[in-house]
This record gives sequence, structure tokens and C-alpha cells, in this order.
Amino acid sequence: MGKNLYITTAIPYVNGAPHIGNALDYLIADIWSRYQKQNGREVRFQVGTDEHGNKIAAKAAENNRSPQEYVDGAYVDFENLMKKVGAEYTDFIRTTDGHHKGAVQYIWQQLQPYIYKGSYEGWYCQGHEAFFTDKEVEETDGICQDHQTPYERVNEENYFLKASEFTEQLRDAITKKKMHIVPEFREKEFLELIKDGVKDVSISRPRKNLSWGVEVPGDPEQVMYVWLDALSNYITVLGYPDSPEWKDYWPAEIQVVGKDILRFHAGIWPAILLGLGLPLPKKLLVHGHISSGGSKMSKTVGNVVDPNEVIDTYGLDAFRYFFARHIPTLDDGDFTWTKFENAYNTELANDLGNLVARVSKMILQYQAGVIGESTQAEHDMQLYRDAMERLEFNKALDQVWVNVRSLNRYIDTVKPWEVAGRRETDPEAEPHLSEILGYCAGSLVQIGDLLVPFMPHAAAKILDTFESGVIHEQDGVLFPRIQIHASEEKTTPTAT
Repeated sequence: MGKNLYITTAIPYVNGAPHIGNALDYLIADIWSRYQKQNGREVRFQVGTDEHGNKIAAKAAENNRSPQEYVDGAYVDFENLMKKVGAEYTDFIRTTDGHHKGAVQYIWQQLQPYIYKGSYEGWYCQGHEAFFTDKEVEETDGICQDHQTPYERVNEENYFLKASEFTEQLRDAITKKKMHIVPEFREKEFLELIKDGVKDVSISRPRKNLSWGVEVPGDPEQVMYVWLDALSNYITVLGYPDSPEWKDYWPAEIQVVGKDILRFHAGIWPAILLGLGLPLPKKLLVHGHISSGGSKMSKTVGNVVDPNEVIDTYGLDAFRYFFARHIPTLDDGDFTWTKFENAYNTELANDLGNLVARVSKMILQYQAGVIGESTQAEHDMQLYRDAMERLEFNKALDQVWVNVRSLNRYIDTVKPWEVAGRRETDPEAEPHLSEILGYCAGSLVQIGDLLVPFMPHAAAKILDTFESGVIHEQDGVLFPRIQIHASEEKTTPTAT
């Protein structure tokens, strides 16, 4: 792994409100980015918004605005969410940016040897802005499962990218781990999908059917279709093709994608890169979807979880903790308010918050706030580091909690308060107490370090408390207990 690293997130359409899946993209990328920076590497971290296509044009018309006016207002909600989940991104791209549009037209011209015109007949879903095969349509009785709308039969003349040309190169790159799809089972799924070859893909639509997008160079009657426009953002945001520094960061170390868009990122995007003669990303990290109480989140069912509400109610670190630990990084997960609150009260308020409070209180009470010789706990951190390298952030956090719980058990076993009570009569008690509390403080510094990528505020507070050698009176506890969702019924927050 070099010193300059690049991580990307999928760019969402701005036609709806940001959702928990977007927040998960930003959170996963941010955890990895903070971990790499903690280890002395330079990270560029891309986020952005996808602002072209029929869905956007339709939404703008509904609001009596031009598409450009609409996206200029809508992208801000996504930017706010990125900031709110604590994502320390370095690059923000909008596909309506002038540089991006020019760069995409340049990419089109470079891909000319692999582009041909043909007529296309197929099943189209406007929700996905994608075409589906007869088999996929048949399996779902002609209704898109994600959007609950019938597929439309479309017949039109388009330009195509000869993605099939790159099948062998792509298969070779995936099987030899030059482009590693994580987790392994997603890689197998994708290889199965392309066992008969990568399909050529439509990369434009007639202007009469798609007016809001980047014009095809040399053919004003055709507009670029979303995938070529949107996928190219990962290199155009770095300054491709005209700013040479893009080469310092490409290929991306990791591209974070949801499982529903894997086929575009593992099939079409590599075909574009191979056509341009550029290296493929090193890893695609594919996360799953979050259900709510075992059911798919949907507005009609009314079980959609708004990431803003979670953060506003319980705080940013609690949000980051739950979605990093209780939602598997590389698979589907489930959220309920009850599960969240249980994790908050037992693991954050009790296990961690209470531990920080009791250790700092004992050092203040027994040693006037002065930490004696602080000894680092000899915990083996290899399991934590291995989990981080495997991109299983939930398992890395499990390891941190092994340390948190073992320190709580240690305190309950050695009973520092009893040792403190013997200081009048036992000359060994004072140095023994100092050693115990020094060990506790050292262990908490290590825990704070391990939490830096996950819970930046709590980590900073722990390190600030125990690293300097002197503890000052604490203001407030790390995670005050909250009782809101003792049952699934939503009531007004009351902190206790």
C-alpha cells in the first residue's frame, strides 16, 4: 500500500431525500480514511451527487423549476448529510460541474474505437435509469421490485460501448485479485453474472427521450446515458484528464458500493477504464442493505429510518458506533430503534461511558488527579488490525469491546477502592494502587486510539482525559443514558 491513497463512494441521484444507505457509504469510507490517516498515509476521499437524467428532469418539472435550478437546491441535503455523519472527505463532485462535463466528452472521444451505433429494444426502469434483461423481467412478473413500477418496453437508436471486448481482461483481473471484489461471495456472484461474457452497454439515448444530460460529441441528437457520465466522476474529480495530479491517486485503493450497483461498478466501469488504457481500482468494497425489523425500508410501510433523526437524538458517535458494529460491513444488517437503544445504553453508556467515569473519578479521588506510571496494557492488537485490513470494521470494533469489557472485569476483580482503604495500615497499598490506576489509564489510552476511526469525539475525549498524566474534573458523562424506545413506540426523548 503506497503513501497516497484514494477512496470513493457512490454518487446518489438528487431526486429524493438522502437515506441510510447513503450514510452507510460515507461512514464506511470515513472509517477507512481515518484509520489510514492515523497510520500516516495521505488520503483523498471523494463524495458527490449524480445530477443528470430523466428522474431529475421529472422532479424539476413537478417543482416548476428548470433541472439546473432544481439540482442546485437538491444537492445541499446530501452535502449536509456527509458532513453530519462526520465524513472528512477531500473532494466533492457534482456531475453538472463544467470540468466534469468536458472531461466526460473527452472520455467519449477516447473510447471511440469501442463505440458503435445500434438500435436497442429492451425493458427499461426509470427508477433505476437502467435496462433489464428478458429473464430479469420475467422473474419479477414485469414489475421492478425496488420501485414497484412496471418495466417499459423501449425501442430506440443508441450508441453502445463494446464492453464485451474486455470480458477476458476483466475476468482475469478479478480472478487474479488485481481488482479484488470484497466480500468473496459477491465476487462469485459477479463472475457468475458474466459467465457468458460482459454485455455491450447502451451509453446514449435519443435527445427526444432524454433531454437532461451531457451532449454526445459530434451528435447533438444523442445525450449521454447516466452510466458513462456518472461512473467517470471517480477520475474526473481528481482532475482527469488535464491536471496531472490525478495520476498520484489513481487507481483507487477502495471503491465503496452498495450490492445493488455492483454490476455497474464491476462490469461497465472497468470496461470504460480498460478502453481508456487506465488501471482498474484495487478493491471494490460491497456493502449490503439495511432492513428495519426484518422488512425492507419503504415509505409506504412507514419504516424508513432517517439518519438525521438518529444523529439528532443520540449523537454522532452513537450513530457511527451502531452502524459500524451492529451492521456487518460486508453484508446486510437490520435496524430497529429498540436494538439501537439497547446498544446505546448497555455498550456505550454502561460498558464504555461508565468505565471512563469510574477510572477518572478514582484517579481524582485517590491521587488528586495525577496518573502515576501509566502502563500500556499488553493487549494483542493483531486481531483488530487484521479485521481493519479485511475491511470488516464491525469485527474490529468487537475487538475494542473485548478490551473495554476486560478492563471492567479487571477493576471489579482488583477492587482499587479496597486497596485505597488499606493505605493507612499497609505500606504496599499506595504503590499498588498507583500501579492499578496507571494500568487502567494506559488501557483507556489504547482504547481511545482504537476508537479514533470509529467514534472521533469519544476517542478525543478519552485521549484528552488520560494522555496528559493529569485528570481534571469531568463535565458530564460520555454517553448519558437515554430511554425513548423501551418499546417500538416512538415517544419524546427524555435523557436520564
